[in-house]
Amino acid sequence: MVCEYSYDPNTRKMRVDCLGCIYGASIEDSPECMSRTIEKLMEVGRTTGVILAETREYEYDERNTALLLEIAQAVIKIVKTEKLTAIKNLGITECEKCVPRRFSKMQDIVSTLKSDPIDAYKMLLREIRHVNMNIKKTQNPLCIKCYNHYLNRALIPIKNIIEPLRLIQLSADKIKKSGDRSIYREIFHPTIRPNFMFTRFISLPPANAEPLDRYTVGDGNSVQIVKIPGKVRLLYHISPSEFNLTEDEYMLLDSARNYLSEHKPKEAELTDPERIRERFYNINFDLLNELAERYGKTIPAKRLSKLASILTRYTAGFGVLELLLQDEKIQDISINSPVSQSPIYIFHSDFGECETNLVVSPKDAESWATRFRLMSGRPLDEANPVLDTELIVPGGRARVAAITRSLSPEGLGFALRRHREKPWTFPLFIKNKMLNPLGAGLIWFIIDGARTFLVAGTRSSGKTSFLGSMMLQIMPSTRIITVEDTLELPVVALKKLGYDIERLKSRSVITQVKTELPAEEALRTSLRLGDSSLIIGEVRSREALALYEAMRIGALANVVAGTIHGDSPYGVFDRVVNDLGVPATSFKATDIIIIANRLKTPDGLHSFRRITEITELRKHWTETPEKGGFEPLMQYSAKDDELKPTPTLLTGESTILNNISQNIREWRGNWDAIWSNINLRAKILNLIVESAKKTNDDSLLEAPFVMQSNNIYHLLCDEVRKEVGSLDSDMIYDKYVAWIKEQIRKKEL
Repeated sequence: MVCEYSYDPNTRKMRVDCLGCIYGASIEDSPECMSRTIEKLMEVGRTTGVILAETREYEYDERNTALLLEIAQAVIKIVKTEKLTAIKNLGITECEKCVPRRFSKMQDIVSTLKSDPIDAYKMLLREIRHVNMNIKKTQNPLCIKCYNHYLNRALIPIKNIIEPLRLIQLSADKIKKSGDRSIYREIFHPTIRPNFMFTRFISLPPANAEPLDRYTVGDGNSVQIVKIPGKVRLLYHISPSEFNLTEDEYMLLDSARNYLSEHKPKEAELTDPERIRERFYNINFDLLNELAERYGKTIPAKRLSKLASILTRYTAGFGVLELLLQDEKIQDISINSPVSQSPIYIFHSDFGECETNLVVSPKDAESWATRFRLMSGRPLDEANPVLDTELIVPGGRARVAAITRSLSPEGLGFALRRHREKPWTFPLFIKNKMLNPLGAGLIWFIIDGARTFLVAGTRSSGKTSFLGSMMLQIMPSTRIITVEDTLELPVVALKKLGYDIERLKSRSVITQVKTELPAEEALRTSLRLGDSSLIIGEVRSREALALYEAMRIGALANVVAGTIHGDSPYGVFDRVVNDLGVPATSFKATDIIIIANRLKTPDGLHSFRRITEITELRKHWTETPEKGGFEPLMQYSAKDDELKPTPTLLTGESTILNNISQNIREWRGNWDAIWSNINLRAKILNLIVESAKKTNDDSLLEAPFVMQSNNIYHLLCDEVRKEVGSLDSDMIYDKYVAWIKEQIRKKEL
């Protein structure tokens, strides 16, 4: 079958329809494919990309295309421009007996140059060696003249054209290898896109890449982390399970996608992602089953279900974004504008900043932007160039920031902050060394003491995740109200666990959607919704005044907590008072400031998150708390890589802890009892972590078990108090150990 070629003068890309071609669609694997592509490049000239379309599209980027275009130009120069293979250059007029063989050899070299340039170069070198040997052996002056004529008029000029080619230079150290095409597989790396999707994938990591890690995410999606020599940023290479389908399955998916291209979901469906996904899955399954019967293909029901899930991901879902959000080690995803000209970048919890092998198409970007607009109810256009929203897909959820013209001159761009599908917990943070058991026990104690908190830190320091874990430590008997402009806190998961939570969504200070209530009004409304703990997603602007109003009202009643940007307690004060306009005396309503930061290794290549300070705010100062107002209770030790208690905490001089004790008869004036209870909580949290490690059962670290554990702790405290008249920490711990052992035994049955 003859391949059909087309050239787009706007993108300067050449597309080759290879469907049904017996030679396949791979320049690196097929000499015929390489030859025909180079011949076409000789016709069209300047080209920035080559796309070979079969059941999948193989796109060779500008760098790969430049290598091919250089060969095409070399062939033109050899044959047409300088006519080096002309008969006059192959022999002298006095003797033409060797010309026919030389002419045949030249045609072989030129033909091979288009299909296998490396082999053509080797053929040329062998011919030059052959001629030089004959010059040395012969005594005939006429033959010497003829050989030199052939050498200097044809062979050496052709060598001077071929040898500098970048493809030849790239393979210079491997030029003596056997004549297979493995060298080309190391040089040419097309991005691959099955016809049913729009995003392109780079199929293989570079041959010289050093593997660092390999694991699987989701339904059989293979991930490799590799280091490329000379590059600081690592490569996150994902091979989706949809790349391991049979040709029949690709054909079915492609046909089904064509049928579905005319199906436009209603706007009402797009605002309900779960509903539209379920609807599309059912449609896709029935359609694939029908197409399989029509084409006479036998596809088991299990495989049809997998195909329907894949098709749903690229029709009702968010395509490759869902693949990335399934990986719990990914924390941030960046898609820069213009989207088709650079890969997706991610931040990996183990390896830091990474480049991926995924390139988003403009069609994908437009589709995502439309869905984000409809799901959030917020605009995204030139008049409103920023959109903040939340994305929830199977396997993950994320906060999304989308930008477009007029803010972004090159069009759409996206940034996603991934959140765990399940809530973070104190035991999970202890396992990851974000904080140690004592720090967790201290914060848990203060939460039960109904104090006010600000969780501060730099960008991407884990503030919101930590605030979500603190919510889990609030007793389920306490009602919680959350106020967020972008929904990030694990409210849905906590509701499923039985928490009494009311979620309020306020106007974004960035997008300023007029139909939404300003954050300060949402906060004041929360105070009229009954006695509750109040959790604010992030303190950004004018709502700070309302927050401190809530803190003053909520003091000694329920927890009030929020996140804010700041890298130190004084930095928080400076932001709240000087930037956000809260009176300095109102700032005294803050009880505890928790600082979370992302720390880096000395080489600058790796980072890790830690709680670096737990500080109480004392109330005796007047204008500024800089001197004597901030009293650290625990501080991060770089040497030990953990929080360490300060003398203030160890000697019982904490104002906040002593104030808490005033409301509890058993603890009033008894620092030893307070310290014992804090350590009891720390031991319980540490036991959970150690039990999960010992049993290899990480479900012990997750929210359902942690909530159950917290409830048992409070029930055991009540039980022991009734038995002995006080909170005997040793008795409580012994009973807790017996309880957790019983829970583990039940799990093992």
